[in-house]
Amino acid sequence: MRRAAALSLFALAPLLLAADKPVLVPDVSQRDVEIRYSFTGAELLLFGAILYPGGRVPAKPAEVAVVLRGPVQPIVVREKQKVAGIWVNAESVRFRSAPAFYAVASSRPLDQMVDARTAAIFELGLGNLQLSPANVGSPGELSRFEDGLIDLRRRTLLYGQRTSGVEITDGVLYRARLVIPARVPVGRYTAETFLIQDGRVIAGASRDVAIRKTGFEGYVADAAEHSPVAYGLFATAMSVLLGWAAGALFRRR
Repeated sequence: MRRAAALSLFALAPLLLAADKPVLVPDVSQRDVEIRYSFTGAELLLFGAILYPGGRVPAKPAEVAVVLRGPVQPIVVREKQKVAGIWVNAESVRFRSAPAFYAVASSRPLDQMVDARTAAIFELGLGNLQLSPANVGSPGELSRFEDGLIDLRRRTLLYGQRTSGVEITDGVLYRARLVIPARVPVGRYTAETFLIQDGRVIAGASRDVAIRKTGFEGYVADAAEHSPVAYGLFATAMSVLLGWAAGALFRRR
């Protein structure tokens, strides 16, 4: 492992000598994640190297945070209230830019690496997501709905935050493993890496990841999205046919 790392750094020597600031060279274990009928989840490895000016690792090496972010989508969060013994929808808030998936890991707790302002600028941590509420209420009400959305998605593993989830070797090689749940939404994802030193983000890099359905599931999803009328007619015809077949089978018995 150390020999391979040394060879990799030797190959990148020209970049090391030319750079006047640290440079990130990131990559991911999979650029294309396929969801089939048997998909039970996956594990994505984010790894790379930190290239310091002159190839010299400082006495206090930088820290690393990685973020895997899914496609942004609008969502309405509704609050349930019990009225006369029945649970009904009460107040609601619409968020215009909630990521469908968000996972962050860091080499140390984020609040020990960056201040609140930097964390908010780079959306580091679940408490710093810019959800863009459309119908803004009081600060307390908005905070309640934001916490509710984050809690719901954490319980379904669509949102996550791992402290000490990034391992740094020899101050220059890093890696982190992020879990992709079985119910992950499809779309274009971004794997971001942030290099942090003295509370500031001094370098950043990203890689694209595609999560898509394949096989019969992919065909159905594609038809539902691009040909909704044909898909609806086909689904209705299949329901009628299966209902008729089931009725005929039970009549014979």
